[in-house]
Amino acid sequence: MTTDGASFAITLPPAAAPPTALVFASPHSGDVYPDDMGAGAGLARSSLKSAEDALVGTLVRQGPACGAPLIEARIGRAYLDLNRDPAELDPDLIADVDGPVGAKTRAGYGVIPRLSGDGLPLYDRRLSMAEAQARIRNAHTPYHAALAGLMQETRARHGRAVLIDWHSMPTRAVGAEVVLGDRHGSSCQTRLTRRLRDLFEGLGWRVALNHPYAGGWSTQTWGRPQDGYGAIQVELSRKLYLDEASQTPNAALATTRKALDRVIVALCAEAWTD
Repeated sequence: MTTDGASFAITLPPAAAPPTALVFASPHSGDVYPDDMGAGAGLARSSLKSAEDALVGTLVRQGPACGAPLIEARIGRAYLDLNRDPAELDPDLIADVDGPVGAKTRAGYGVIPRLSGDGLPLYDRRLSMAEAQARIRNAHTPYHAALAGLMQETRARHGRAVLIDWHSMPTRAVGAEVVLGDRHGSSCQTRLTRRLRDLFEGLGWRVALNHPYAGGWSTQTWGRPQDGYGAIQVELSRKLYLDEASQTPNAALATTRKALDRVIVALCAEAWTD
C-alpha cells in the first residue's frame, strides 16, 4: 500500500511480508519543483535536477516486499533538502538570517540550497524568511514526522528500529561503488555495517566507509543505538545505473536492480533486533 504526502510517499509492506526491524528511506529521489520555487530564469532543467538521487527510490522497491516500509521524497532536493537540519539556513540566500552555519551551508548546500548539484546559482534573488519557513513547514516537517512514525511503530513492534537511508553519489565523488556512512561507528551496530559491506563486496563492488559521506541529518537523528534506534547511510555510485548527463537510466540499470534486490533480501532476512 502506498500513501502520498505533499513532499513524500510511503510504501508499506503487504500483510504477508516477513517481519523486520528495518525502515528504508530515499530522501533525495524526488523530482517535483513547486511553482513557488522561483528559480533563476536562465537555469537549465538539467542543473535544477543535478542534485537529485534520480531513480534511487525505484532501485530499493524490494524493501517493502521484504517487510521494510519505504519512505521516499517527492519534492526535489533543489527546492528543499530533506536530509539537512532545518536550522541550517543560508544567510547568503535567505534574508534576516543570523548566526553561524555549518560548512555545507556555507558552501551553498543548506536545507534550502543556494547552488545546484553542478555548482550553479539556483536563484537570481534572495528568499524571504517567510518563504524559507513555509518550505520547511510544508515539506521538511511532514516528511520527518512521517519517518518518525515509521521508526517509532517499528521499534514498538520489534524492540528496535534501524533506518537504511539510501542515496546516490556522482561517479567522480570517490573511487568506490558504495560508501557506507555510520557516523564513524556511532549510529548503528558494527554488525550491520560489516554485513552491508560484505553483501556489496560480494557483488564485486568496492566499498568505502564514512568518507566522504559519514551520514546526514536523518542518520544523525536516528543513529541512537542506546535508545533502540539505529541508522546507516548508503551511497550508490550513479555509474551503476544512470547516465549522469541526461539523468536517464543507463544499460546497467537492470543488472544493478537485480543485484540490489539480492542485497535487500539478504539484509531483511536477519533480525537486527539485538
